[in-house]
Amino acid sequence: MPEPLRADVRLLGSLLGQVLVEYGGQGLLDDVESLRHAVIATRRDEKDVDDVAAIVSGWPLDRAELVARAFTVYFHLTNLAEEHQRIRTLRERDTGGEPQRESVAAAVRDIGEDRMGQLLRDLELRPVLTAHPTEARRRAVVTAILRISALLTELNDPRAGSGDRDELTRRLMEEIDLLWRTSQLRRTKPDPLDEVRTAMAIFDETLFRVVPAIYRSLDTALAPGTGARPPLAPSYLRFGSWIGGDRDGNPYVTAQITREAVGIQADHVLRALALACTRVGRTLTPHESTTPPSAALRGALAGARAAQPGLSADIGKRSPGEPHRRFVLYAAERIEATRRRDADLGYHGAADLLADLRIVQDSLAEAGAVRQAYGELQHLIWQVETFGFHLAELEVRQHSAVHEKALAEIRAGGTLSEQTEEVLDTLRVIAWVQERFGTDACRRYVISFTRTAEDVAAVYELAEHAALGGRPPILDVVPLFETGEDLQRSPSVLDGMLRLAPVRRRLLETGRSMEVMLGYSDSAKQLGPTTATLQLYDTQAALASWAARHDIRLTLFHGRGGALGRGGGPANRAVLAQAPGSVSGRFKVTEQGEVIFARYGHKEIARRHIEQVTSAVLLASTPGIEERAIAAAERFRPLADRISAAAEQTYRSLVEADGFADWFAQVSPLHEIGNLRLGSRPSRRKATASLEDLRAIPWVFSWTQTRVNLPGWYGLGSGLAAVDDLGELRDAYRSWPLFAALLDNAEMSLAKTDRAIAERYLALGDRADLAAAVLAEYDRTRALVLEVTGHTRLLEDRSVLSRAVELRNPYVDALSHLQLRALQELRGGIEDDAQREKVEDLLLLAAAGVAAGLQNTG
Repeated sequence: MPEPLRADVRLLGSLLGQVLVEYGGQGLLDDVESLRHAVIATRRDEKDVDDVAAIVSGWPLDRAELVARAFTVYFHLTNLAEEHQRIRTLRERDTGGEPQRESVAAAVRDIGEDRMGQLLRDLELRPVLTAHPTEARRRAVVTAILRISALLTELNDPRAGSGDRDELTRRLMEEIDLLWRTSQLRRTKPDPLDEVRTAMAIFDETLFRVVPAIYRSLDTALAPGTGARPPLAPSYLRFGSWIGGDRDGNPYVTAQITREAVGIQADHVLRALALACTRVGRTLTPHESTTPPSAALRGALAGARAAQPGLSADIGKRSPGEPHRRFVLYAAERIEATRRRDADLGYHGAADLLADLRIVQDSLAEAGAVRQAYGELQHLIWQVETFGFHLAELEVRQHSAVHEKALAEIRAGGTLSEQTEEVLDTLRVIAWVQERFGTDACRRYVISFTRTAEDVAAVYELAEHAALGGRPPILDVVPLFETGEDLQRSPSVLDGMLRLAPVRRRLLETGRSMEVMLGYSDSAKQLGPTTATLQLYDTQAALASWAARHDIRLTLFHGRGGALGRGGGPANRAVLAQAPGSVSGRFKVTEQGEVIFARYGHKEIARRHIEQVTSAVLLASTPGIEERAIAAAERFRPLADRISAAAEQTYRSLVEADGFADWFAQVSPLHEIGNLRLGSRPSRRKATASLEDLRAIPWVFSWTQTRVNLPGWYGLGSGLAAVDDLGELRDAYRSWPLFAALLDNAEMSLAKTDRAIAERYLALGDRADLAAAVLAEYDRTRALVLEVTGHTRLLEDRSVLSRAVELRNPYVDALSHLQLRALQELRGGIEDDAQREKVEDLLLLAAAGVAAGLQNTG
């Protein structure tokens, strides 16, 4: 462990220990330490796992809950320390010499100037934030951690004096005490607008600020002289959001919620732009004697005086002889007026603001003040281009069955159901958003479980009905293919879409652009991780070929979760593992739950993540990478088919076994985790107990809690065992990015699996045959993954991740034993309601701690 990280962990752990003694006496700390030493001893085979269980079961329930809280808080602090170490490492690597690995500068160097021009014209990266309920931490806990992070940063500043350090340590102690006393559990479910406001913190604190730095980094790599010449870097980032727009299976997301969500987003971005514009304007003080205004700027100032004589005169008094400053400050006032909905002063749209800023930029450049033209002013222009007046495009999602039912009611005549009225109201709200904030603020409509082109046609027909004879909203309807069958038939569905008049019209208007979404979660739950990965790859290849035949500029939208069982894992590796021709400079992906804060919670980590993905998108779009991927896919396709067939058979034989769903509910906290109140939407699409209707997030979360992590690896071992040529498997691992990503992700999931603890969870059920099947497949998969990769232990070639997992596992073990105690008591039956509630609280607290320790929920 690096010494700075060790020092931070020791400091935070020591302060937490003091908090525990102050709160519960030395006995509480002693109990925490006894469990900590016991689980470490078990890992070293110095103590039996039954001894640990005996320690945990011997405590009164109140004491067990305090110990669980202690380990949960410890993980929050450890995660924070590791984040600080990541930032230190990034700074140490940024030496100013060779470009950092997987940076945009490295990609520019490797690709070369000739090819970069075309790639930059096509480049688009679109992360879409969703409200999928996978963030186990309360917002109060997250903000407490952020305060502790800021104090730790100050404490680690070598310029801090002795007195400063003493005060910072005292304040750290105060904040850790507050974190300890703050409930780790939500007592009420967040509503959709709570989720919108939570996401706004990411934009306010990170994304709005980091976007110009990313563009500047790219511009610096493209040619010398950035900041003193017109920029070469395009504003290629566009953000999307489903938060307040995704109503598939969530009755709490209504048309009114969607309208308010867009309003909240607009308020945040307009405030941010007004502040940024004011800051730039105040510093833009070149005098007209040194930097004369252009004719265009003089005309714009005259127009401002005519339109707003009082305001213009007031700004002029504060900026005599400073025409560029005057006009930018006037623009800032207009942005603020736009936020207040002052139609006389406000801008009609972001394009008008951009036009004004470019007048100032061109004037400065004409006057020779190129550094003023292409420095901070360019940063502001990049921000406007990226975020507009809406911050992120709000996308609407609904299930195809809802549209089918609504259309049938409308065609039948008579009174419409509440659900159908809601569908029509939603389409009217989309029209209102477009009128208020522009078409780009809300035009994508995603259809879950798209089966045929008629599902797409239904949305366009419903939009006509909603318009009541007026003009319907402009829609780009995005089919979402989720099941194995739907993925296979997707090209034929797109053929049908091309016959629809509204689709043909949009193709003409967008330069033949089309978007298709692929669902990773449901396909993995249905087919298993191995077969789903290979089928998604085949679908990508088929759709890329379809797009080439029809001259379509296709963007694939990847519905990936945070956990490995839902398509998660390192995003840059995932991009490089895409089917050849399916990227073409464009990558769109969902960012969900705990992943949002992990990737975008800190400016430097967010910048590194976006640069890594950008680098991968650029490289994946080059002929050399595509040709190697094509050759590898052709060579290893028969091998992959054998693996897939055996893996799917093994996976389906488990999940389709009689009584599997009931057994799964017995051995996992599936029913209980609903009380964690992670998000506004229900855990099932329908009020049934079937595995099919269970959403992928609670499916993955529950298996993570049992330490089995089954959705990340189950079936792969049987698939690998079906191939009797180890050399060919190793060649595939070395040569085919897709196969390497499949095994690397499974290896990561296996590293977070604990067989001994998993066995105790599986024993809670009454199906020894199913438990034996799971454990046998685990043993088979672990052995074969190590054999194919050539590793002697899991994560052998990823030292940082390996060390983090190995250090965390014993502490996660402690929480797992506490959760097992609670689960055993609940499965045994508790008649007293108050007692049952306390036991459930222990289980949920342990679940939150395990999620923090493994840094995965769903």
